[in-house]
Amino acid sequence: MKPRRAALSLLALGLCLWGGGLARDRFDAWVGATELPPLAPAHSVEMRAADGALLRAYTVEDGRWRLQLALDEVDPLYLAMLRAYEDRRFDDHAGVDGVALLRAALQAVQHGEVVSGGSTLTMQVARLLEHSGTGRWSGKLRQARLALALERRLSKAQILSLYLTLAPMGGNLEGLRAATLAYFGKEPARLTPAEAALLVSLPQSPEARRPDRDPLAAQAARDRVLARMVDAGVIDAETAEAARVDTVPRARRPFPALAPHLTDRARADAPTLIRHDLTLDASLQAKLEALASDALQGRQQDLSIAILVADHRSGEMLASVGSRGFSAQAQGFVDMTRALRSPGSTLKPLVYALAFDRGLAHPETMIEDRATDFAGYRPVNFDGRFRGPVSVREALQSSLNLPVVSLTEALGPANVMAGLRRAGVEAELPGGVPGLAISLGGLGVSLEDLVRLYGGLAQGGAAMNLHWRMGDRAEASGRITSPAAAWQVGHILSELVPPDGGPRGRVAWKTGTSYGHRDAWAIGYDGAHVVGVWIGRPDGTPVPGAFGADLAAPLLFRVFQRISPQTEELPAPPREVLLVSNAELPQPLREFRRRGAARHDPDAPKLAFPPDGAMLELGAADLPVRVDRGRPPFTWLLNGAPVLTGQRRAEALLPGPGPGFADVTVVDADGRSSRASIRLN
Repeated sequence: MKPRRAALSLLALGLCLWGGGLARDRFDAWVGATELPPLAPAHSVEMRAADGALLRAYTVEDGRWRLQLALDEVDPLYLAMLRAYEDRRFDDHAGVDGVALLRAALQAVQHGEVVSGGSTLTMQVARLLEHSGTGRWSGKLRQARLALALERRLSKAQILSLYLTLAPMGGNLEGLRAATLAYFGKEPARLTPAEAALLVSLPQSPEARRPDRDPLAAQAARDRVLARMVDAGVIDAETAEAARVDTVPRARRPFPALAPHLTDRARADAPTLIRHDLTLDASLQAKLEALASDALQGRQQDLSIAILVADHRSGEMLASVGSRGFSAQAQGFVDMTRALRSPGSTLKPLVYALAFDRGLAHPETMIEDRATDFAGYRPVNFDGRFRGPVSVREALQSSLNLPVVSLTEALGPANVMAGLRRAGVEAELPGGVPGLAISLGGLGVSLEDLVRLYGGLAQGGAAMNLHWRMGDRAEASGRITSPAAAWQVGHILSELVPPDGGPRGRVAWKTGTSYGHRDAWAIGYDGAHVVGVWIGRPDGTPVPGAFGADLAAPLLFRVFQRISPQTEELPAPPREVLLVSNAELPQPLREFRRRGAARHDPDAPKLAFPPDGAMLELGAADLPVRVDRGRPPFTWLLNGAPVLTGQRRAEALLPGPGPGFADVTVVDADGRSSRASIRLN
């Protein structure tokens, strides 16, 4: 448009709108008939950490960054500068400032060119909503009409919010928040005068003034805004002079992209949400992603890694690292926290806890570690050696295979699977039928589920509701084991010496290595947190020489260090825990004897009362029990702890355990047992 024609257009538009009162009814009808564009532009989907920090954002469909922003999240200085520079009468006009248009027209006539366009912030919002140009008379008239209509439909705050969302800031950046994150790496709540002035200047010519492309042009535009702000009284001359010294950013910062696997999962889980509030700790997540990237330096490029951290007291997931890096290298796009893999020896603690609950063993019970044929199944220890009689404590700490298979046989593999289900573990069984090999890793389990299982043990045997979305917390849905059994297992595991030779007793931890060295595991917990680590190849091919104790365990303790320099203390033993030596144990618990056939022994004890699954109104009274068959004397246990020993009669009264769930077990002189789970009111 030629200068004179532009000036005349501005003058005509100003006179038309200024004189609208001459035909008010027709003018109102004209504005009221305005067809409005969509007033809810698409926003970038955001993933927020528990404290509100931005974990990750996604571009809108056209590849632009356009983030939601509320007015109360913006530095007041920026808003003051914006009004003073763009639209001083924004709070007073009805969408079009006739005075500003007339002034712009007279300046154009006087200077022979358009000095200022006279557009209000509302007119600029109209242009941004319709992606229209500004140069033609028809375009300017349309913007004015739409601005008047917008003012009738929206509040001033809503109009300003639209500007803060849509204003072009260079490249694919739209809106104030996208600009502050990309240019300054921070939210727009607190801006320096230099930063605010630069952001005010950018929308006027976003490509020519991009600081990452032409920092000198950006600085000159910023300084002009600062000068205007002094004239307008927004800042003083001294503040402006200090702001001019600040350098403009010369590069864009990448947007946060933490927890890519989990954030993709959250988006797929709730695709209509714009903001997802997750339980993650952004600082911890960043530390562990860096740790995962560094941990395998110097090792095979196709190795991957997964790390999961949760607060077992609340069930909140605090960090989730799904791979070595979110790239094609080492199949980094695969979330290995959810992949089903052989857990190796990491399920052994559950088997021991169930055995303690059933009265089959105690940490000081002696058990045989010797070559055994389990109906054609002949497992061996990892090192091929057998150690003869060992305590259950030593068997678990040394991760011996024969003792845990013997206990699995006595429990029944189906009961081990039931324990996993109570913990919330979704295991995959090859062939669908559980066998004795499940206790040595003969099934598929995810790292997420292992963390869920160990979190339950850390919580005294109560199932942990592991979750990653804020507000999803729910009470534990069931009980895996009794508090006594869970504590006994944790205490045994906490006595292991950490890989760095640090003090024992602070972390209960267990490693595992799957068959063929395909998976290296380490899982552990302290009084507050449960951590899981997996290392291997996503395609499941072997990693020769990879052991959980060598690869994953050191990393486990480095994760605990990233969580806090000091671990939280493990809990004290529940009052029902039996802390005695082997010699002080009841006779049936001193030595474990294989009794895989006990289920079919017609003379084996059978708990006649209470029946399994019974609900009894007991109050404070003692619990009556009765056993059929079996050879006296009998030992009676409540929740894994002996309460009556040397009983020759089939009937007995056990001290009332109080309301809640309870496990009742009877063991006869031959070590055969029968058990029932009941609920007392």
